[in-house]
Amino acid sequence: MPLVTPTFLQPLLQRPVAVFGGGVSGQGVLALLEGLGQTSVIYDARGLNFCPAAAKQHALVVFSPGFAPEHPWLEIARKAGLTCLGELDFTSCYWRGQVLAITGTNGKTTLTELMAHALNSVGIDAEAAGNIGRPLSRLVAETGGGDAASIAVCEVSSFQAETLQYLKPDATLWTNFAEDHLDRHAGMPSYFKAKWNLVERTRSGAVFAGDSVAAFAAQLGLAMPQSTVAPTSGTADVRLAGTVFAESPQRENFLLASAWWQASGRDESALVAAARTFQLGRHRLARVGEWAGVTYWNDSKATNFHAVEAALARFSSPVLLIAGGKAKGGDLEGFIRRIVPQVKHAFLIGDTKAMLASFCQACHLGHTMCATLAEAVQSAANRAVTGDTVLLSPGFASFDLFRSYEDRGEQFEKLVRGLGTVTSLR
Repeated sequence: MPLVTPTFLQPLLQRPVAVFGGGVSGQGVLALLEGLGQTSVIYDARGLNFCPAAAKQHALVVFSPGFAPEHPWLEIARKAGLTCLGELDFTSCYWRGQVLAITGTNGKTTLTELMAHALNSVGIDAEAAGNIGRPLSRLVAETGGGDAASIAVCEVSSFQAETLQYLKPDATLWTNFAEDHLDRHAGMPSYFKAKWNLVERTRSGAVFAGDSVAAFAAQLGLAMPQSTVAPTSGTADVRLAGTVFAESPQRENFLLASAWWQASGRDESALVAAARTFQLGRHRLARVGEWAGVTYWNDSKATNFHAVEAALARFSSPVLLIAGGKAKGGDLEGFIRRIVPQVKHAFLIGDTKAMLASFCQACHLGHTMCATLAEAVQSAANRAVTGDTVLLSPGFASFDLFRSYEDRGEQFEKLVRGLGTVTSLR
């Protein structure tokens, strides 16, 4: 079935579409527009510049999540009278199926993957898309927009949520809320309200949130819609023994998934069965190996303070922590103060290492500044004794020293495996 352009968009497609950003979102939009037989021009900081003269060629801008609402190019476009839509918002106009939106500070990628896996396990055509790395535009281009029975399990970041105008999720699952992205959002209330925009656009009664979300909403005087607030504590579920959901922080993801699963009329036993066959994505608090009595864990996907603290809670004794990277704002001193009891020694890398070192010193936390990840791994190995744990849980973005958090995690695992040829003799 060919893609059908909504009536309100048709006049805007009489001219080439301006696509802001040449990354995965921008490329997804280009694929979608090509399927529509629509011409487009891509503007990117490393390529063609957008200016008032260029704006005259277009009626519609579709922008990638990396473009903040106040970006100069968007201001130029709006001043010229162009309609500006985020990639997710624009693409949602072409998706024929349902949308299950997943958001949160942490855990949203794992929850997105679990929901797609579980739905497929019971015979429902479900695809993971959005902020997970496969834009909804790419999914629409590849599937022709799906059909009424299809479900797009869509990970939605605050960057995507804050400018939504047309996406109307059939349900939203909001895992948790904690400090993050304060280099983009002007404080925690602004960050929360960006995600709250997604809640306001969700079908009535279909919002499911973790208790930290409900708590912050109350602080802001916002009334949660008729929703299920998933508990984050209680006795262990023996049915999940041996799965990644048996312990925190993944246990909370399962509780939220279960709340929606049962509210939608599905048998929870099917979700439990799916959890038992689910494979956790890489770089999420995974044990790399043990050498000379020291265990090494890769949690490279931990790009904010809350994720690091959740990882540290997994261990019963203080760890040797490798942390640091590209700053995203937030209370660094408060972060260091909170983790002191759980860290035996910190090995600091990346752009934030000097700032972190000053707060470590103030909080009397032993630390070593390292020029590279290789130096940090070797320094940690030299300091570690039998029974210690070395944990890479950076707490910051990776783009200062690495291409991505995946690149950071892969380099860490390679360095740790290299230790085996030396430490096996100890």
